[in-house]
Amino acid sequence: MTPSFLMTTYAIGDLQGCAERLDALLEKIEVQDPHAQLIFVGDLVNRGPDSLGTLRKIRALGSRARVVLGNHDLHLLAIANGIRQPNRSDTINAILAAPDRDVLLDWLRKQPLALRHEGYLLVHAGVLPQWQSAQVLALAREVEAQLQSDDWVSFLRDMYGNEPRRWDDKLQGIARLRCIVNGLTRLRYCTADGDMEFNTKESPGTPLSAYPAGYLPWYQVPSRQTQDVTVVFGHWSTMGLTLEPNVIGLDTGCVWGGKLTAVRLSDRALFQVDCPQYQQPG
Repeated sequence: MTPSFLMTTYAIGDLQGCAERLDALLEKIEVQDPHAQLIFVGDLVNRGPDSLGTLRKIRALGSRARVVLGNHDLHLLAIANGIRQPNRSDTINAILAAPDRDVLLDWLRKQPLALRHEGYLLVHAGVLPQWQSAQVLALAREVEAQLQSDDWVSFLRDMYGNEPRRWDDKLQGIARLRCIVNGLTRLRYCTADGDMEFNTKESPGTPLSAYPAGYLPWYQVPSRQTQDVTVVFGHWSTMGLTLEPNVIGLDTGCVWGGKLTAVRLSDRALFQVDCPQYQQPG
């Protein structure tokens, strides 16, 4: 066994069922680091050609791989339990029909929504500006406790919705949990006081006129309380690769014909593979 202090950690962007491209990326990584540790920033499944193979591959990696849940992963759990109807672009039927379906779904629902690795905070989408880094982990644990409970399907039934759009420490019950889920798995734009906007998916661009009126990309809010760590996230394919001093964005649009990206966290070395276009935008 390789000592843990010799293991190098790589963060990997949204896979969305692109299992073959994951194999190609891991080949690149393992040439240099055969015992590399991997953290996937959510959206393991959906829209790509092999969501079933992707789940099986990551689960089989065992302790080498850690995962944070994304909105598409939660979408899969909801569809599997009859809570949501599939969309035209969904590609998860193979999982639903698989003989190991229950094993895979049980493994998936027990993954976290946020992770801390050394000086990095890893989530799928973003963090609200009022949240401190330790608070992000604590709030994520509240949702994880629901997903890992015996009554987890009841939680999923109440999880969807856009309200409340703004965090308040006094929130309780499902309103509190829904706000946490939306921040960690859906957030792109918000106001300085954390009011979330869910309609705009376009890249932030440079001029303020490109943003929804009164909103900023969540990581550009000046008062953001997580500036003491580097936040690593995915979810925003139109923005593409983002490497800033305390922000790393890793969704480079694999399923849209872009790239699948990994960043070695120790030195920010970049590893990428090109991807066929499996889906048409819109």
